[in-house]
Amino acid sequence: MPNRLAAEKSPYLLQHADNPVDWHPWGEAAFARARTEQKPIFLSIGYSTCHWCHVMAHESFENPEIAALLNAHFVPVKVDREERPDVDKVYMAYVQAMTGHGGWPLSAWLTPDLKPFFGGTYFPPEDRHGRAGFPSLLRTIAAGWEKDRDKLLAEADRVIAVLTENAKAAAPGAAGGVPDLHDTGGAAFEQCFAYFNENFDAQNGGFGGAPKFPRASNLNFLFRAAAIQGVTSEAGREAVQMAAATLQKMAAGGIHDHVGGGFHRYSVDDAWFVPHFEKMLYDQGQIAINYLDAHLATGDERFAWLARDIFDYTLRDLAAPAGAFYSAEDADSLLEHGKPEHAEGAFYVWTRAEIEAALKADAAFFCDHFGIRAEGNVPSHLDPQGEFSGKNILKQQRPLGETAAAHGLVPESAVETLVAALEKLRAIRSQRPRPHLDDKIITAWNGLMISALARGAVSTAACLADKREFYRDAAVRAAGFVRRELYDEARGVLYRCHRESRGGNEGFAEDYAYFIAALLDLYEATFDACWLRWAERLQQTMDALFWDEDGGGYFNSAADDASIVLRLKEDYDGAEPSPNSVAANNLLRLAGIFHDEALRSRGRRTIEALRHQWAKVPQALPEMLCAIERALDVPCQVVIAGDPQAADFRVLAAASRESLGPRRTLLAADGGEGQRWLAGRAPWLADMHPQEGRAAAYVCIGNACQAPVVTPEALSLVLT
Repeated sequence: MPNRLAAEKSPYLLQHADNPVDWHPWGEAAFARARTEQKPIFLSIGYSTCHWCHVMAHESFENPEIAALLNAHFVPVKVDREERPDVDKVYMAYVQAMTGHGGWPLSAWLTPDLKPFFGGTYFPPEDRHGRAGFPSLLRTIAAGWEKDRDKLLAEADRVIAVLTENAKAAAPGAAGGVPDLHDTGGAAFEQCFAYFNENFDAQNGGFGGAPKFPRASNLNFLFRAAAIQGVTSEAGREAVQMAAATLQKMAAGGIHDHVGGGFHRYSVDDAWFVPHFEKMLYDQGQIAINYLDAHLATGDERFAWLARDIFDYTLRDLAAPAGAFYSAEDADSLLEHGKPEHAEGAFYVWTRAEIEAALKADAAFFCDHFGIRAEGNVPSHLDPQGEFSGKNILKQQRPLGETAAAHGLVPESAVETLVAALEKLRAIRSQRPRPHLDDKIITAWNGLMISALARGAVSTAACLADKREFYRDAAVRAAGFVRRELYDEARGVLYRCHRESRGGNEGFAEDYAYFIAALLDLYEATFDACWLRWAERLQQTMDALFWDEDGGGYFNSAADDASIVLRLKEDYDGAEPSPNSVAANNLLRLAGIFHDEALRSRGRRTIEALRHQWAKVPQALPEMLCAIERALDVPCQVVIAGDPQAADFRVLAAASRESLGPRRTLLAADGGEGQRWLAGRAPWLADMHPQEGRAAAYVCIGNACQAPVVTPEALSLVLT
């Protein structure tokens, strides 16, 4: 019989609706039961494409004996971390503080007033190697609650007090005691660059050892470092080399889905070979921008092709019919149609016999290029359970030109052969059981993808020329979906999720920050002032809901949710950037557009709010360091007067984007309603007009604007 989760919309919660565990969703009904029955809450947090969440579900939550223990002694509560990142971050902070590590599934035991007193991540179904299994742990905690409840309650109070004190200690000092941002920001920038330089893996790309994550903020920072120094300077070349080499190695590795496009979540080894096979929307958007920046920094079209590869995958496999983007695809899938067995990566791996049958005469060339072997190519130390025995993960062994030469092919013929082979394999793979698709639509993650598509729509890369309008339109459709389905126009409030219909949770700080950034990027791709106006209103809402007037910066959650026992500020740019890092950049971008010192001041206060982190451990906040760079730079606007749809306007816009250089805000003086609205906020725009019937570009640095120019060559000279 289904439990209470059967009424939920979350794919993750629905995956557990038939468990024998008497699950409750996060909410007052569960909390009231815990208070009434004086039972502790067992909180399990995960997400629908999480491999180890599936493992623990199968081993423990589907087990009737373990379920009976949970039901008898606890109030079991399930949370989808993607629906409720605020809940997840509170209890993840606790587990990380207690154990030194975190991850999902997250398991925590709470008092009826929601304070944690014990926690961890995955627990096995039986005692192993001196470590208590889940049933033993449940019995021990239940006995402790009966016999030593006061001790557990005291521990919960102590934990919350410590976490609260830590949050207070992180707050910036009085304004008069804050060091100068020029000195400390520059030092943090240099320290972060030195960290990446020292930890760069020259052989495999990336930083440090296994496992390796494609942490996009690291590469964003390196490209900004190159832009500051100049890409031709020694430091600039070094920064570009680290970022470009990482992206090249990622593209060659198994973390890249060579057949279907896009990137998997992370690699279990240090060479990007054996991935954890889930695919997340937030990764696709951020990595695409990394590749677009790599193209700007190097001029190498191969990087733009890889951005196109990501866009092709996302628009084919993650696009919802109504215009937005789904969240993720699972790592696991059925081994065969009609059989119940699931395995990680089953959809993606190949036997040599399968490839030979599909490609025939081209198989030897293909197998040589991707390291395909009859016995399988995954070494035993990377496959301790033997899951990939006899199977192969595609990993490019060498540059295509070298493989072509080894097989007597000219480069052009090798490219055609490779493309045709991958298309054949994609058609064959499409007949396999697909991984589970998490089809909920998350506002924040759609913001990241909209930003990437908007950037792709204005890329100067030749290989994207035929796709630019397609990407722009896709970004506009996705933003339009959010406006229709996930936005309360009357209140100016975003909502977090949509699946079949809008979910009940209002947006969190990350939803506002990422989506405001997307609207600013979309404005620069379309020059439609409606996106800029919406961005300004959402910033006002974000300020009202999440701003910390005392300490500066933004809390993750709003103040009106009594179920959040501790309001936290995200101070780490991880798989997703901190909302504070993104918000600081947004505020400074808006300040540059409107010449608004209040916005600029709020942006700088947001930076100062996280000084405790970026000044001591700058590599934890590389995205915030990019905001510091923006704060210290003299604002530069390029205003193009003319019709944004006309060719003369477009060539001037392209000239302003043709290299990785200083920050620039691109505005349109189109002579219409958009310019009139902008001029109401920035009066200096009112007098900017085309020159002698031609689109004209005005470059304004600080509060001084130069004479207009009408050719891309002249504009490039002014911007040099």
